[in-house]
Order: sequence, then C-alpha cells, then structure tokens
Amino acid sequence: MDNFEFYSPTYFVFGKNTEEKAGELVKKFGGSKVLVHFGGGSVVRSGLLDRVCDSLRKENIEYVKLGGVMPNPRSSLVYEGIELCRKENVDFILAVGGGSTIDSAKAIALGAVYDGDFWDYFGGGTVTNSLPIGTVLTIAAAGSEGSPNTVITHENGMYKRSTKGDCLRPKFSILNPELTTTLPAFQSASGITDIVAHLYERYLTNTKDVEVTDRLIEALLLTMKSEAPKVIENPKDYEARANIMWAGMLAHNNMCGVGRSQDWNSHSFEHELSALYDCAHGAGLAVAMPAVLRYVVKKDVMRFAKVANRVWGCDMDFDNPERTAIAGIDALQNFFISIGMPKNFEELGAKEEDIDYLVETLCCSPERNGYIEGYVKLDKEDCKNIYRLML
Repeated sequence: MDNFEFYSPTYFVFGKNTEEKAGELVKKFGGSKVLVHFGGGSVVRSGLLDRVCDSLRKENIEYVKLGGVMPNPRSSLVYEGIELCRKENVDFILAVGGGSTIDSAKAIALGAVYDGDFWDYFGGGTVTNSLPIGTVLTIAAAGSEGSPNTVITHENGMYKRSTKGDCLRPKFSILNPELTTTLPAFQSASGITDIVAHLYERYLTNTKDVEVTDRLIEALLLTMKSEAPKVIENPKDYEARANIMWAGMLAHNNMCGVGRSQDWNSHSFEHELSALYDCAHGAGLAVAMPAVLRYVVKKDVMRFAKVANRVWGCDMDFDNPERTAIAGIDALQNFFISIGMPKNFEELGAKEEDIDYLVETLCCSPERNGYIEGYVKLDKEDCKNIYRLML
C-alpha cells in the first residue's frame, strides 16, 4: 500500500425531508449571502427549489439564484456565475441538483476567488482556494457531493476536463433518497453506471497488497448489483434508493482509492463522447468501460479474474484465468444492458467516422502529449483500437 493523506470533512445530513435544513446548515458553515445554483425543470416543478429558498429565508440569509445548468455542464454558465458572485458579494454557494449542478457550483466557487481564468486549473494543478459550497443532492451518480473533483466542458473546443482540490469538498451535503424516486429509469441507470465506473477505476490499480480497499470496492459493487434492479423495477423503493445514494458518495469521496494508484482512462474516453455528442455520462461509460477493460485485461489477468469471481460470481478457472476475467467483463456489460444502458456506438448515437477526431481530442489537447496514462499507458493507436471496440 502506498503512503497517502486523506481529508474528507463534509458534513452529511441523510434522510427524509432533510432539504428543509438547508438554511440552518448554510448558517452553521458561515454563509450570509448565497448563490443558489440549479438546473431547472424538476427542482422547480417539484417545489424543491422553493423549499430550499424558504429555509434560507427562515434563517434571514440573503440569496440570489442562477439556473440553467445542463448535463455535461458548460463553461459559459460558470463564467456567468463567477461574475454574479462578484457583483453580489456572494460568500457561499448552494448547489441544488445532481452532479452537473454541483460540478458547475464548484467551478464557480474556485473562479470567484481567482484572479485569472477558472479554466487554468482544468489543464492541471490543484485548487487551493474557493468559496464554500453546500449541496442538496437530487440524483445518485457523480459522487460530487462528497468529492474534491469537478468536471466542466469548455465550449471553446468542447474539451471536457476535470480538476480537484480539498477546498472543493462541500461543507455539507443533504442527501434525501426521496428526491430521487421520481427520476426516469434512464437517468437512474446512468447514475448507477457512473457509480460502478468510479469503483472500477479505483479497482484497476498497479499497487500491490491493497486488500482493504479491494474489499471495500467489492462490497459497494455487490450493493449496486443487488439494489440497481430494484429501483429500475420500482422507482419508489426508498431503501434501495437510500443504499444507492450512500454507495454513490462512498464510491467517489476516495475512501476506496487511498493508498493505491488508480486508472480513470475509461472516464477520459467517455469525456470525449459526451463532449461531442452530449450523451449522458453514464450511458457513455456503459459503452466505453467494457471496451477499455477488454483491451487492457492482459495487464493483470488475476485482478480482473478476482473481481469477476468475487462480485459477478464467475467460476475461477485457475488453469485459464483469462477466461474468468473475460466472463467478468461480459457480466459487467450485461449488467449495464439489463438496466437499460446502451452497448455500442450505434445505440449511444456515436459515429465511426468521428473516431479519428475523438482520438485527436483525447490524446492531443493542450495538456496532453499524444497519450493518456492510467492503469495502462495508451497511445493514439491504442485509443483508436479501443474506440473501434465500441462499434
């Protein structure tokens, strides 16, 4: 196990009606003028936004609102939010929504206190200062409610990139599973896929002897395997929603990733897909991740065979462990398909003729040098081969 430092200070408030505590929690963590950041649609129609704003008014906390967050959140709204925070002297940002809203809020939070372009951090480097953030989560997926990470798409070039910093971990996160029970099945499945991907990206490690975090990841994967079909069949299953919501946070606050190298190549492949086609992140991962895993399986066949056996119940073939490993990748993809995710480029809406462009933006954008590097270092030819496996 590698040396590590782990800091996870977020205060979690979990359960029914907990969104009514938003104002109390903003005050607890020092907020006096709040930017309420949200997407639109459902948080407005459901009355959630009104309930959150009512809770702020009860605590005599001033606020301004900025809606319009899109899936795969865009840089233009981040710039608008930064300008609004400075104009209104905002000292706290409250994100009401899913991962896209929280990621947009984090980018605004870092940009509001930075003299340069917020995008400077998305080419590398760690964020060390930002406005404080709170969240009211509406979908279990990205894990941004407990993580130091944010992902934004810049419209100049449509680059989808990430940055991180412990200051971007929310001061508090409100997690009410009831808020997720009205999600369409496709959105629920996309979120579930993202959670599973966060776990696999950490499971693929070159660090030896990390049994504790291996077992934590396997337990969470087993939870997703068990609970996902329940919410697809019965969207109002509160207990299944609750288990998935908490698993989503644990999958990405990095408790499962400490002391080990991690992968993230599958996410990199997907970011190019959702930047170009504006597909749901989880749907893109359902297509990208099995292709990446098939391409790199021989790097450490026993690691793949182990998760195949422990999570997916595949028989361990010690004479031919690659057979077990491939069976596990098949089981993973079949799980995605069973909950309604796409299995290939055609179902995702991607096009074979765009592969060269996808490879170029993946490997040769300003902060990259012709390759991506994670569990396995992949050059342009490797990346082209992997995209072709998605056909």
